[in-house]
Amino acid sequence: MCQGLTWNMPLPMPALDDAEASAVPAGLYVFDAHVHLFPPRVFEAIWRWFGTNAWPIRYTLYAEQTIAFLRDRGVQRMIGLHYAHTPGMARALNRFAAELARYPEVIPFGTVLPGEPEAEAIVTEAFEELGLRGLKLHCHVQQFAPDDRRLDPIYALCARHNRPIVIHSGREPSLPAYKADIHSLCAVDRVRRVLERHPDVTIVVPHLGADEIVGYAELLAEFPNLWLDTTMMLADYFPQKPARELFEVWGHRLLYGSDFPNLPYAWDRELKHLVAMGLPAETTAAIAGRNADRLFGVSDIC
Repeated sequence: MCQGLTWNMPLPMPALDDAEASAVPAGLYVFDAHVHLFPPRVFEAIWRWFGTNAWPIRYTLYAEQTIAFLRDRGVQRMIGLHYAHTPGMARALNRFAAELARYPEVIPFGTVLPGEPEAEAIVTEAFEELGLRGLKLHCHVQQFAPDDRRLDPIYALCARHNRPIVIHSGREPSLPAYKADIHSLCAVDRVRRVLERHPDVTIVVPHLGADEIVGYAELLAEFPNLWLDTTMMLADYFPQKPARELFEVWGHRLLYGSDFPNLPYAWDRELKHLVAMGLPAETTAAIAGRNADRLFGVSDIC
């Protein structure tokens, strides 16, 4: 499992005009553990930002369109994620997410801006009043380190309510527009400290930990409540490609995630690559959806 170095990418990165299928691979149960669902105006701002600073968005779909698009192509479950980048934003986003629970395919998560006033109350409301099933945090956008002591009560609340945290704590892509030293904020050792301080909290790190894949694989061996999702790392889009060994050894702790709809390539690109790896059928099935069933305590929709 080759350890990656800092990614030096020309920005914005290109769109890929690759072909897309009309359905998930035949016979594969798919639970997408990383789908973004924002209110319209927030989505529009995100698309503008990405087009300038990251990559062009191929699917400019609003939340309900996103759900329908994936559902109609055979994705049976999805985790709905969002994040707040300014104080006072999280409550409105969490209410929006809770409304999407009317779609049986969607498992909505909440968010909070670490350090904002009433952060603990916002998280408690998300879980106890809105029924949200977990929390999404984004170190790059929200500009905090995962082991920032301001997060300790948030981690404790998630552990107490048995709610997982999806936390973008990997270092890459460390886009200049974030205006923070991402590599300083997001070293893998900071996540180790969180897991040591909060052994009962369940953490999902997206993008396989990005350029610190080896370090995160070592954490998987030490901490049973850590999971990784594959988001954008199976697409041969970024400079680093994860080694097959990661999937062979840790397939039972990996989740398929797409980052849909904020993609520069076909919606099913990673699913095709996952199937093409030729892993044992049970491993492919676990990553594509069965692990997420187990982690989030749900069953597939027939």
